[in-house]
Amino acid sequence: MKPRDAAIAALQMRQCDVVPHFELEMQLAREYFGRDFTSREQWAADPSLRARYLGSDASLFVEIADAFDYCAILYSHVHRPTEDDYIEGICRLREADGARRLLLAHGDSTLSITDGSGMAQLAIDLYEHPARLKDREDRKVDEALEKAPRLMKAGIEGFALCSDYCFNSGPFMSPSMFAEFVAPYLTRLISGYREMGACVIKHTDGDIMPILDQLVAAGPHALHSLDPMAGVDVREVKRLYGNKVCLIGNVNCALMQTGTDEDILSSCRYAMESCKPGGGYIFSTTHVMPASANVESVAAAFEHVLEVGKY
Repeated sequence: MKPRDAAIAALQMRQCDVVPHFELEMQLAREYFGRDFTSREQWAADPSLRARYLGSDASLFVEIADAFDYCAILYSHVHRPTEDDYIEGICRLREADGARRLLLAHGDSTLSITDGSGMAQLAIDLYEHPARLKDREDRKVDEALEKAPRLMKAGIEGFALCSDYCFNSGPFMSPSMFAEFVAPYLTRLISGYREMGACVIKHTDGDIMPILDQLVAAGPHALHSLDPMAGVDVREVKRLYGNKVCLIGNVNCALMQTGTDEDILSSCRYAMESCKPGGGYIFSTTHVMPASANVESVAAAFEHVLEVGKY
């Protein structure tokens, strides 16, 4: 079974011969492979090397995916000066990968936790201009859905929706406000992508439990992160919704920076043992492969997971 087939099987709530693996990003490329994706500075210094940059980045995406047996690749964490460069990069990646993996792009338009400079204005809009805010959210969904066909024609088969909704202490707005200002637009966005035949993975860090029912009801193929650092018990999520939505994640990425080897393996085992039964699970850390992770410990953890992930 090709990695792409394993990804689709898991997203469709089916069981593969082995639990598939996927990461949103891998930030240890230089440490593992001796090179990194082309930078904003490189593009600015010599844009005439466009073809070389796109080809180099495509090959690095595939090298990472081969090394860690990814079932999907998120076309992310790369600088592209124009939309045409972005589209051409997808085409180059599709060619380099040879359709072995599910290719994903970012595609979220919904409200997310804003930084400190925007929080006051968001609060004002929520309470003083709710209709205007809702009109804006509708337009953002329309724009995302209008953009999607071009991405899919280039080779994208699914979308990772990465607007973060939750802190470790809970959602950034109350569940009732989430139901008014986020859930309807998330539902319409996911429905639109699914009607185009795309897979949809909804990512958010933090404590999702107060809005978990709304996230599942929005209809994504999968939920990503399932953040143990925020107290999310993936075993409970599996009990509640494991027959309705694919689960991705729950390995504590912070332990790769601060934990012992046994701490890392224990987190891997808990996620695998909790989510593996019956399929509908893709093994992953909670966010990204962190740039300051212990390289040797991470490698050992994933070698172990290849064994315990077999059915």
